[in-house]
Amino acid sequence: MAYLAHIGTTSEPPTFDATSHTVETEAGTLHYHDVDDRPHDVAAHDVAAHGRPPLLLLHGSGPGVSAWANFGDNLAAFAPHFRVIALDFPGFGTSYSCADNPLAVAPGAVTDLLDALGIDRVSILGNSMGGNVAARVAAAHPERVDRLVTIGGLGVALFSPSPPEGVKLLVQFVEDPTRDRLIAWMESMVFDPAILTDEFVEMRWRTANQPGALDDVRRMFNPKVLAAMRRAPLGAPDQVATLARVRAPTLVTWGRDDRVTPLDNVLIPLRVIRNCEVHVFPDCGHWAMIERKAEFERVVLEFLLR
Repeated sequence: MAYLAHIGTTSEPPTFDATSHTVETEAGTLHYHDVDDRPHDVAAHDVAAHGRPPLLLLHGSGPGVSAWANFGDNLAAFAPHFRVIALDFPGFGTSYSCADNPLAVAPGAVTDLLDALGIDRVSILGNSMGGNVAARVAAAHPERVDRLVTIGGLGVALFSPSPPEGVKLLVQFVEDPTRDRLIAWMESMVFDPAILTDEFVEMRWRTANQPGALDDVRRMFNPKVLAAMRRAPLGAPDQVATLARVRAPTLVTWGRDDRVTPLDNVLIPLRVIRNCEVHVFPDCGHWAMIERKAEFERVVLEFLLR
């Protein structure tokens, strides 16, 4: 990918087409990327045969988002050590659309994918919504999650106003989807808007304008949701209880300048996830895997490979 101004490429990085796969589940078709160089006669679940444990990447939410848009540039860093699988949640990318809020459907889609691929146990790395979903899966199925890494998206804002700026700008865009509103939202996602090249903005704009592309996003982000977020502390006990059930060793990463899930959200997961550590990236917004790509990959790999 060449969407981001300061990000380089490696020799022969994974491509969209070469890694693109689908699998049928009872709920519908799931699309995912699979970076796996095991011999064709080796079973998907046979880790010993191809020597690399599975790592599942879960993307965030918003217009034009997909597994590839969030993590396409990170695959090459993780692939030498893991079989890397990046899922398009229902309602995003080319996975099936869903009648319910995509956040409610996503944990089931994760276990459906793992079951379909014959994967019993996996490490999970999730960005924003993906981190929230990963924590839910880890809490509900502790026997299936080896290690957990999140990028924002957890906890409850203890001091920052709710809803946060980035979410309000996202609702403004889905209610009136203009290019200027998309750019305003994307600028709230990063510390330095110079990272948002014209090519990157155009890619997200094209994806967001595909027929039906915003329908599922509107189920997550709308004026009714904003009103509920103003009462967010009422839901805090359930969120705390979920995080307290996470047993996997956990690395919570955060951008210090996150305007979507502000940094004070980190205090609850830091306290209630028993085996939890935190890394905060300075001069970084909500997309740490993009803005602090090299440092993010180095920190995550050190944690996963201990």
